[in-house]
Amino acid sequence: MKIKILSLFILITATAFSQENSKEPVFKKRVLESTEVDFLASYYNQDGSKSAVSGGIGSEKLTDVASNIVVAMPLNDDDVLTIDLGISAYSSASSSNINPFNSTGASGGEEDDDRVVAAGPSGTPWQASSGASRSDQLVSIVANYSHSSDSRNFIWNTDVSFSNEYDYTSVGFGGGIASLFNEKNTELSLKVNAYLDQWRPIYPTELHEYSKYGAAFLNQGYFSGVSVLDQNGQSTTNYLPSAFQTVNAVNRNSFSASVGFSQVLTKKLQVSVFLDVLQQQGLLSSPYHRIYFADKANFYIGQPQYISNYESTSNAGVYKLADDIERLPDSRFKLPVGARLNYYINERFIVRTYYRFYSDNWDIQSHTATIELPVKLSDKFTVFPMYRYYTQTASKYYAPYESHLSTEKFYTSDADLATFDANQYGFGINYIDIFTAGKIWKFGLKNIDFRFNHYERSDHLTADIATIAFKFVMQ
Repeated sequence: MKIKILSLFILITATAFSQENSKEPVFKKRVLESTEVDFLASYYNQDGSKSAVSGGIGSEKLTDVASNIVVAMPLNDDDVLTIDLGISAYSSASSSNINPFNSTGASGGEEDDDRVVAAGPSGTPWQASSGASRSDQLVSIVANYSHSSDSRNFIWNTDVSFSNEYDYTSVGFGGGIASLFNEKNTELSLKVNAYLDQWRPIYPTELHEYSKYGAAFLNQGYFSGVSVLDQNGQSTTNYLPSAFQTVNAVNRNSFSASVGFSQVLTKKLQVSVFLDVLQQQGLLSSPYHRIYFADKANFYIGQPQYISNYESTSNAGVYKLADDIERLPDSRFKLPVGARLNYYINERFIVRTYYRFYSDNWDIQSHTATIELPVKLSDKFTVFPMYRYYTQTASKYYAPYESHLSTEKFYTSDADLATFDANQYGFGINYIDIFTAGKIWKFGLKNIDFRFNHYERSDHLTADIATIAFKFVMQ
């Protein structure tokens, strides 16, 4: 059935394309009149208490500052080349605890209260360490080439992308086609993408040392001269994370196809629907996410007085050693389907709505609903309050901190795969000047868009994100 539908789509678009080529256009307007440059910047800040790096508890504080420059250049009347260059820098308390220990004690974390951390190797899931993984930069580039037919009723595009950070590299490519019918009131589109990614696995300190030195690791490497404590705070040599093995494969490949249909129903009402099919293969777990088994003894590094309140934010000096890392299947099938409905009320008010249903073979199902209400204050200014609701069920491989059993094949304590609800509130302000009165060198300022959103999850993760974008047109 899927093959028949795809064949029909290709036949329709091929027919439309041949019809476009058979027509002799009298006048052809350029797809893009002149070069446009977008400058985008964002600031993201979050906090929570279910760090996957620390096995399902601990600080999730994270800040991220990102910027993008997008340049769209008309190559001729029909073709446009778009280059998107992005860079982001983040600081993460959670990621820093891949290695929460150092030789001078504590975790080198921020001392934002009066807790005293004694000298000697120690750590805590509730503070950021000073390790190299505390911060990182992500660099990405995307190049997109699009071609429009003479009547602008058929469009095809292709793109390539590359991104890199300290432990992960991604290379992507894809393309799409779109056909417009019924005096451009109907649009049918198809997009396909592939991402060929590669991990450079980084393991929690204790598991890295075990993989390097074997069963005698407590007397070598980092653990040479370092005391391991049992649940009672007594020094022991019984810690042996025998369940841990390094990952065999480091590749992660993702393939997606999306079919979209858009229709103008009336002068005031437009609707669009989409169906995505996604398949992932390879290393789908994160090698630095710790797992603690409920049927295994607990072992620590640090100050024994904090063991009894390990799960409390008052723990300032002890860190639990992992039993294993997150293990997940090497394949995942995702199926999102959704719709948009936009209604023009009058010259000042528009209603934009969005709904998506998502399901995958890890037993996660989710619903997303969004509403946005742009209000045109003048010819240049528009404000738009917005609200988004999200809910999902848990993956069959998820269990909270120290709830998995060592007899299980797959396990994760990543709260992103748990059951939760989320609410997001926000607003935006948009400024547009069709005459581009403001100028910088040869570029006129056409648009400024600012948005702010506050995010709250039922597991107490909170986040704020602010974005601003400037669009310039070459004159």
